[in-house]
Amino acid sequence: MNGRVAAALVLLPPALVLFTLFVIYPLAGSGIYAFYDWNGYGTPTDFVGLQNFERMMGHAVFQQAVMNSLKVIAVSLLVQLPLALVLALMIYRRTPENTIFRLVFFLPYILAEIAAGLIWSFIMDGNFGVVADITRALGIDPYFITSDRSWAFTAVLVVIVWKYFGFHMMIYIAALQGVPKDMIEAARIEGASRLGVVRYVQIPMIKPAIVVSVFFSVIGALQVFDVVIPLTNGGPANSSHTIVTYLYTFGLARLKIGYGSAIGVVLFITAVLVAVFYQRLFMRKPA
Repeated sequence: MNGRVAAALVLLPPALVLFTLFVIYPLAGSGIYAFYDWNGYGTPTDFVGLQNFERMMGHAVFQQAVMNSLKVIAVSLLVQLPLALVLALMIYRRTPENTIFRLVFFLPYILAEIAAGLIWSFIMDGNFGVVADITRALGIDPYFITSDRSWAFTAVLVVIVWKYFGFHMMIYIAALQGVPKDMIEAARIEGASRLGVVRYVQIPMIKPAIVVSVFFSVIGALQVFDVVIPLTNGGPANSSHTIVTYLYTFGLARLKIGYGSAIGVVLFITAVLVAVFYQRLFMRKPA
């Protein structure tokens, strides 16, 4: 018996036990509870079949939550990632100044999501925050962004972009630093402009990093929760829910565990399908 087999026999069983207890068992439980009207206490006995799923699909708030999650994906792909790429191209070189800029831009990602939401809820507060100072300076009535149904989720999107663009920026910086300098110099000798070097040399060379970044962005967008709760708590009038905050509010918080399990099952299947198809389409190694 070689060392690898012995290590596997020693380390694999505890890992499998933990994985089964904390991943497989909860997933299986959610799949079962989704077919019951259950409040989380005792043994579920009120079997309702597909009623939880039917109720979910017909609920206007759930439909709004799905649309909001799609908006997060769109803003992440069209605003957050391009912003991260532009900044990475500006500060990827190893200089003391760029090191400071990287730290500043990466700091929001280090903050806990709850802390970020609380900070921005104070900034947007119409009575005490930065918005209040601006409205007072302009001599207009206090304005509460997160209480405005038209702008509440826009505020959430702003915070999400601010919070996570630094993470993707660092992915791009690491990839850009791995681009051979000889290729860049050769392109410049051939007469390529700065934009031409970016378009025809650097971006093609960091394509694997971009593919991974997009994957993280999409999967992360489906799981947005911690930023929304302290910032808007899904309001006003349930207009700023994402799928996960909807699950929490209409499932767990209201002790509708069966209903929440149904939402979780739908979210899990969606995330798995996105991951599988994305990997097959964009992350397969060339033959």
